Amino acid sequence: MSLSSITTDRLIVLDADWDSREKILDELARRLYEQGKVTDKTAFLDAVWLRENLSETGFEQGIAIPHGKSSAVTTPAFAVARLKRPVEDWPTMDGEDKVDLVFLLAVPEGDDDGHLKLLSTLSLTLMQEENVYALKRAADAASFLALLDNPARHDDATPLALPARSLIVITSCPTGIAHTYMAAEALEKAGAARGIRVLSEKQGASGTEDEVTPEQIRAADGVIFAASLPPKGKGRFKGKPFLSVSVSEPLRDADGVISRFLTSPEGLVQDDAQSTPVTASKSLSGRLYQGVSSGISYMIPVIVAAGLMIGVAQLLAGAFGVTNPAEVRYATSDNRLLETAHGLSLYGTMIMKFMYPVFAAYMAWSIADRPGLVPGFIGGAFAGGLHYTFWSIDGGIPSGFLGALILGMAAGLIADFLNRHIHLHKNLQAMKPMLIVPGLTVLLLFFLNSGFVDPVFGGLNQALQRFIVEHGRSSALLLSVIIASLTAFDLGGPVNKSAGAIAIGLAADHIFPLTPRVLAIVIPPIGIGLATLVDRFIVHRRVFDDSLRVTGTTSLILGFLAIGEGAIPFMLKNPLITITLNILGAVLGSVIAIQLGSVQWYPLPAVWGWPLVENLPAYLCGMGVGIAFIALSNVLVRYYFIKHGKLKID
Repeated sequence: MSLSSITTDRLIVLDADWDSREKILDELARRLYEQGKVTDKTAFLDAVWLRENLSETGFEQGIAIPHGKSSAVTTPAFAVARLKRPVEDWPTMDGEDKVDLVFLLAVPEGDDDGHLKLLSTLSLTLMQEENVYALKRAADAASFLALLDNPARHDDATPLALPARSLIVITSCPTGIAHTYMAAEALEKAGAARGIRVLSEKQGASGTEDEVTPEQIRAADGVIFAASLPPKGKGRFKGKPFLSVSVSEPLRDADGVISRFLTSPEGLVQDDAQSTPVTASKSLSGRLYQGVSSGISYMIPVIVAAGLMIGVAQLLAGAFGVTNPAEVRYATSDNRLLETAHGLSLYGTMIMKFMYPVFAAYMAWSIADRPGLVPGFIGGAFAGGLHYTFWSIDGGIPSGFLGALILGMAAGLIADFLNRHIHLHKNLQAMKPMLIVPGLTVLLLFFLNSGFVDPVFGGLNQALQRFIVEHGRSSALLLSVIIASLTAFDLGGPVNKSAGAIAIGLAADHIFPLTPRVLAIVIPPIGIGLATLVDRFIVHRRVFDDSLRVTGTTSLILGFLAIGEGAIPFMLKNPLITITLNILGAVLGSVIAIQLGSVQWYPLPAVWGWPLVENLPAYLCGMGVGIAFIALSNVLVRYYFIKHGKLKID
């Protein structure tokens, strides 16, 4: 892609005297609008800021690449600002937050291919330090454009002979594409400096690009997996030495990564079904951490899909004054919209049932590769209580997210152990991945679940249910604290539902209002979603990884719809921090609202239920305090742990 073909010298502003990110984006968007690249400046800027709030668009060397996809964009284009002085309010990947060269990309809505090509081409061009140096000193716009299409590379004049050695690198990251391409470029440059030909396969947002051929694999000396998720098609490299690192490590020290591969590879890749996972040489805590991260990244679409279906159902039903479209009577309603709302509500609930199976399956897959996938799914089904449904057991209390953590971890570790320590004759090898490993693993999971997980964590949930019942008629303040605490405890899980059953029963008898219940539903997901947006303004850095920042926006939106499950990934990844702060924030907000005289008798925690609240200002005050507490405390607590090496983010 020719970069100069999608911009003009009128979109290149050199030595601009702009002093803030807001001013820079506004000025560049205005120029795109004036040149006819954008039909609605405001709509385009909204798309740009939506992307800015997801994660950093600043990189090393003082470069930022903000971008937005919008229907207001007529054709792919970009505008550039080179600043007289660096601005210091632009979040960057290296934490410096200083930017003096900005490329604002405009991409038409739905043009994913154009977006990826434009961003990847520009990212790779700017990986060349000498080219960035030249761009920052270009005399005029024409020279600037010429440098974009003809990077100033020191090795252009003397083509190198094909190196005798070759190396394959596989790069991928859970969100975005910049890290995927930049890690590949960094390793290619480091390899060239050593006389090693590096072939990079990118497994990014647009799928697999530059896929290596069987001939290239056979000729390669080995493979480096620079990936935040388990790489696809690892079995192609059977018998090749490998090294596994995170996708961000080559950006810090690409030469060091290649040096580690050359001096101490982690072992030999086996096939997909029987391979030792690329994380095998990491510490147990490192493997579990990557497992949780992988599980969350694959679980997020389940939560989003389920929440969307439930939200649409509630909106449809709310238009007719119906608060619970899942009631059986609406299945045969004469009103087709209510009947549709009923079906969508049940559909969303069904999808949500697969949240824990998907999480545990991909957690186990990350730890043990393919042998752990099915056992992990079955362990997650136990955690979600599906066995009670299939076995027709009434009153069974599932183990919830703690059970999913333990069973997913166990499935991965057991499958990995069996896979590496069971050795069969070559004629019997097919039995190992198809029968022996999954069969023994799920058998052990059955005994683990029935003997420990269900009794302990299901019993814990049941004890909490009894605790709610026993304190059902206590003082208003104590009852508010209890209901708010248990509602916020597991974000829609069995404890939350138990608290809801008691609270609704008390409200139906007009004994105690639902105020603490409805507030504790919305405060945690909105609070933790807000934390992912404000962390960089409070402590001047990100305290959540890429996947959680994306999830944070979903959690924030679903929170206003009274769907707390959007915050579950945070609870799974850092349960002690998240659960504690969720409970404290929910209690604080509920108590303040009640003490100020707010009353809500209806089970309508979503935004459309607010008009039915008595003393709405008090209600909103309590909710605001609870949300602010969760947002600020999450940022500060996580920042403290990160600073002292007790918490890490990818």
